[in-house]
Amino acid sequence: MKSKWKYEIIIYWSEGDQAYIAEVPELPGCAADGPTYKQALANVEVIIREWIETAKELKRPIPEPKGRLIYA
Repeated sequence: MKSKWKYEIIIYWSEGDQAYIAEVPELPGCAADGPTYKQALANVEVIIREWIETAKELKRPIPEPKGRLIYA
């Protein structure tokens, strides 16, 4: 699966939610979940697109992707 987005995505299993969580640290509040790793990734791709579309509509700045961040 090739993404047009270049933002770092962090995916982890949430025992409490019983789902994989995919977060995009560079886009505040941008996260999705799914029952599988692949589904969480596919879902967050949609949310990234919607996040960017909404930011454009509201004339808010859209952060440039920085690549790998120093979280791990």
